[in-house]
Amino acid sequence: ADEAGAELVIFNANNDAAAQNSAIETYVTEGVDGIIVVAIDVNGIMPAVEQAEEAGIPVVAVDAILPDEGPQKAQVGVDNAQAGADMAEYVNEFAEEVEGGLKLGVVGALNSYIQNVRKDGFVDALDGVEVVATVDGQNVQDIALSAAENLMTANPDMNAIYATGEPALLGAIAAVESQGRQEDVTVFGWDLTAQAIDGIEAGYVEAVVQQDPAGMGASAVDALITVTTGNIIGNRQI
Repeated sequence: ADEAGAELVIFNANNDAAAQNSAIETYVTEGVDGIIVVAIDVNGIMPAVEQAEEAGIPVVAVDAILPDEGPQKAQVGVDNAQAGADMAEYVNEFAEEVEGGLKLGVVGALNSYIQNVRKDGFVDALDGVEVVATVDGQNVQDIALSAAENLMTANPDMNAIYATGEPALLGAIAAVESQGRQEDVTVFGWDLTAQAIDGIEAGYVEAVVQQDPAGMGASAVDALITVTTGNIIGNRQI
């Protein structure tokens, strides 16, 4: 935004879909030139997106995929289903080297459309790996921690966890450490953090899918500048 000479105003909805919708409505009333949104509820947000369109304000979506029939002008992100399947392929190969095979639990965020896509793409592509249960971390680290702890307690023979996003992964890592299960539970997940790197170095975090959030944000600004002015200011690809 700085490179484009644009004023950037940011609203953090803190995982509250209603607050996010209200923020878009407020931006429409204020007459902003464009809106970039990472949707919490991809269907519930559409009335606000349509309101922006009616006001002549273009909307660019990042990461969470809005319905194809919507009026949004661009979508920036990755193929989350395919990335989940790619991780599953890695897990399938990893499981071949595990005596007795893998019994895997999923720490998800069932209120997140995009994380459900990651979960389903992963689970559907598993081959010979038993999924013992899926728990809901609600995209909140502390809740994911409790959910992961309960998952391990209820399934003492479980030896792997797949986490669908950063809060889920951080919660899973903390749960493995709090229960002292680093030697017998292997973690796979999404979004690289300092804690994930520590887990990789310690040997119990095996693999992480890493996106390029900064690049996605920059591309979203590029797309918005293009649709509002017709000028292409960058050549970034995600």
